[in-house]
Parts: sequence; C-alpha cells; structure tokens
Amino acid sequence: MNKWNPLVASCLGTFMLLIDVTIVTVALPDIAAATHSSFTTLQWVLDAYALVLGALVLGMGALADNIGHKRVYLSGTALFAAASLACGLADSGGVLVAARAVQGVGGAAMFATTIALLHATYSGRDRGVAFGVWGAVSGASAGIGVVLGGVLTQWAGWRWVFMVNLPVSVCAIALSAVAFGETTRRRVRLDVPGIATFSLTAGALIFGIIRGGEAGWGSAVTVGSLAVAALALAVFAVAESRAAQPMLPLVLLRSPRFVGSLVGALGMNFAAFSGSVLLSIWLQDVLRLSAIGTGCALLPMSVLAFVVAGDSDTGSTAPRRSGRSGWAW
Repeated sequence: MNKWNPLVASCLGTFMLLIDVTIVTVALPDIAAATHSSFTTLQWVLDAYALVLGALVLGMGALADNIGHKRVYLSGTALFAAASLACGLADSGGVLVAARAVQGVGGAAMFATTIALLHATYSGRDRGVAFGVWGAVSGASAGIGVVLGGVLTQWAGWRWVFMVNLPVSVCAIALSAVAFGETTRRRVRLDVPGIATFSLTAGALIFGIIRGGEAGWGSAVTVGSLAVAALALAVFAVAESRAAQPMLPLVLLRSPRFVGSLVGALGMNFAAFSGSVLLSIWLQDVLRLSAIGTGCALLPMSVLAFVVAGDSDTGSTAPRRSGRSGWAW
C-alpha cells in the first residue's frame, strides 16, 4: 500500500467537511427561493453546521480516545454523507437547518480524529510533510468552496452543493478503512456537563445575535437569549474547574499564546464569515452577478489562507503535559 494513502484519505474528509462551511454561501439566494426561507433561516443554514461542529469537536475527541479514532472517523464520515443527502432532498428551510446540524455532528467526529490518525500513522520527516499538506488542503477548502458552490449552483442546481459530498464520502470511507490502522485506546471520561453547557452557551449566543438583528436588541427574546448564554458560560466555567478530565482545562487560559490564538481566531472568523450571507445576497440580487461570478468575487479573501496554511508549523504551539502545572505551552 502506498504510504501516502492515509494522507489522501484524511485530506478527502477534511476537504469535504471544511468546504461545507463556504460552499453553501453562493447558493443561499436559490435556497431561499426554492424553500421560501426567511433571512433568519438562511443564517441558520450556515450557523447550524458551524455551531454543532465547534461545540462537539472536543467531546468527539474524548469519545474517540475511548472507542478508537478510526471507528469514530468512519462513523462520522458516514453520518456526514447521510446528512448531506438529507440536505440535498430538503423541501423546507427547517428540514435543511436540521440536516445541517446533523452534518455538524459528523463533521465534528471527523475533525476531532483526523490529526490523531495522521500523528499515529506518520513519524519524523513524513509527519511534517503530512501535516503541511493537510494544512494546505484545509486552507484551500474555503476558497475552492465558494467557486465550486457557484459552479454547482449555476449549472446543476443548489441541491448539488450537498449531493457532491456523497461520492467524496464513499471514496474517503473506502480508502480510510484500508489505509488507517486503529490507534491505541485510553480510558477518558466524557465531560458531558462541559459539552452541554458549552453547546448551550454557543447556541444561545448565536440565537440572540440573530434575533437581535431581526427583532431588536431590546426585545425580550434577544435579551433573554443573551442572558441564558452568559449564565451557561458561568456554569461551564464552574463545571470545567471541577471536572476530573475537562474538555477545556482552564489552566490553558493562563497562557498568553493560547489566549492570543483564541482571540485571533475569533477575529479572523468574524471578519471572514460574519457578513457572508449578506454579501452573497447583495452580489447576486443587487449587483446581478451569476452564481459563478459571485464565487469568483468571494475567492480572493481565501487565497492567502491557502498560502499561509501550507507553511504553518503545526507542532510549534501544541500543548504538552508539564510535571508541575499539568499543561504548558
């Protein structure tokens, strides 16, 4: 077997789950027309996927430690494929949002395990090459997503921005089943309170922000949602401080590098994606660009991510166990 088959398998899965963050953007006007969806629903078509993926990825990592990374990766890919089919067949905005959330569950399982599988498969210089290629593929996904979404929407219809995942999923599952060996399992307690409170925090915060733009920032629903988010965040902090094996060890927040990375990632993603729904609708409904033209217009902001990702040092900021404090950077 070619030694790079595991890398190809992991890149296929990563490309598919990351491209789904942006590939839908260009198709939003067509989705709205076909499913009679409101602007709020269109926001949730994007946010439901990203929210669930982000909320569950740490918990999925702990689950994979218990039952095996390969098993979780293959199960996540299969679930992602099934949810993609449901998205492509959806006849209403509510069904589409629900299917996108299920996609996020599968994506979290894939994203939480792919690095561990690559780390277990490669060593030395090969590991550096593998992580470099994986990083470049991750960076390229956003840029390719907007262009591919435009091509599929204009030439095949919006449903194919989801259906295209099916053949990729089949290839990824078939190759991964053969290429990857099972990693060593270790008993890790799932941090259920941490996962639940973090998910509630993120969900209530996003719901409050979306409702604030529609119903007003002083409305009872908006204020109530933001209050729930603040309360859930406080409970999350308490739960993590008391958990034997927290999904987010609070000691990491003492590291300026770790906190700086979080703040930088927050700012980058806010700048890149916060206006994507408005921008896509404006380009197509106001400027009358085609779906392909809109994809090309959105492409430049993703090119730099591809260049930088390929040169990133994936090992320089990884946390490590320290004898005194538990974690160090």
